Amino acid sequence: MIVVDISRCTGCRRCETACAFYHTGKTHRNLSRIKVMNIYDKGVDSPVVCLQCEERFCAQCPADAIRMGDHGEVLVSPTLCVECGACERNCPVGAVELFEDIPFVCDLCGGKPRCIEACTQGALSYEPGKQVSLKDRKKETDGMKPSEKRYHHVSMEGGKLRQRWRVEND
Repeated sequence: MIVVDISRCTGCRRCETACAFYHTGKTHRNLSRIKVMNIYDKGVDSPVVCLQCEERFCAQCPADAIRMGDHGEVLVSPTLCVECGACERNCPVGAVELFEDIPFVCDLCGGKPRCIEACTQGALSYEPGKQVSLKDRKKETDGMKPSEKRYHHVSMEGGKLRQRWRVEND
């Protein structure tokens, strides 16, 4: 799992650029499997990427187009995908998003995530095999669009960070 240290993220989007370029040879934000959210009113920047949740919500694909790889990464078969959007709707944090009818989700770059190499602030790290439960987050975000889920996720994580900072500085 790619672990995000939200306290170190500057919102530079180098991770997005590296991801998109590695996978497509282009640098368009929509081609990235990691998305940086800048929540200016809360003063928080953070990337959102697949958390490789225990529940594997995205794998509840009616066409069986999604499977887990050897590193726990999410692999999408473009030949099996019927573009139904179930994976996008099921992801509680908005880490799966359809672009031009193709689901984009982190595949860990085969075990060597390029986003981590690109992050000069140390906000990203790779912890193979680590998983989290997103059962509660799923309940909170059902019915939201991927961008709304990402906003919600970063807001929640940013709120925890701000609370921690308040406690440390009191």
